[in-house]
Amino acid sequence: MTTPTTPPTPTPAGDDRNLVAVDANVLAPTFEDKLLLFWEKNGKKVILGCVIVLVGIVAKGGWEYFEAQEEADVQKEYAAAANTEKLKAFAAAHKGHALAGLAQLRIADEAYTAGKSADAISGYEAVIGVLKTGPFATRAQLGLAMSKIAAGRSAEGEAVLKTMAGDVAMLKGVRVEAAYHLASLAADAGRADDVKKYSDQIAQIDPASPWTQRVMALKAALPVAGVAAPAVEAKKADAAPEGGIQVKLPGK
Repeated sequence: MTTPTTPPTPTPAGDDRNLVAVDANVLAPTFEDKLLLFWEKNGKKVILGCVIVLVGIVAKGGWEYFEAQEEADVQKEYAAAANTEKLKAFAAAHKGHALAGLAQLRIADEAYTAGKSADAISGYEAVIGVLKTGPFATRAQLGLAMSKIAAGRSAEGEAVLKTMAGDVAMLKGVRVEAAYHLASLAADAGRADDVKKYSDQIAQIDPASPWTQRVMALKAALPVAGVAAPAVEAKKADAAPEGGIQVKLPGK
């Protein structure tokens, strides 16, 4: 006899009269919902941050405008400094400014031209303190060296010139000028070998430089060994005797 199969226990029936199938996408928040929620929580902070950034931009622009106006005023003041006293006043009023360094350079150049070596030395040193690099600083170094030589501090001045002439990082024009001054000093001292040495150095640095032509002329003017004395005697022979008539020798 077959045993009857036990029917499954039926699931208790509930009241499903009001149940409706729900789409999952209906309950998921949209991007707009998320953005609205974020703005409700952080809107004030975002506005405050934007205001701070805007204030910073305006302040930076205003500061840059103020600096530009101030720089323009300084440039006008420098351009109006037409004499030594005004240059000194400008340099004192704008210490540390690049244009104050240029004012000091002009003052030092004027002192050197006037033969005021001590004033020129202090002036060039002031320039170097402000303009530490660049062509004007190099000009000041060259002026300082020449001022020291003029003041009797030849060893110091020549040492600076030698350093400048041998510095490959410097402009060629500066190097050949420094070497020329060394050659000129050597010529004045009668050191023909040094004149030749600096002449060769200039030719190596920049053979097309105008200083090359000048040093060649300087070199050609040097007396040749064994010929200097006869040359001097010849000049004496050409000279007219005291109270007499000068005789023009043929070919002279």
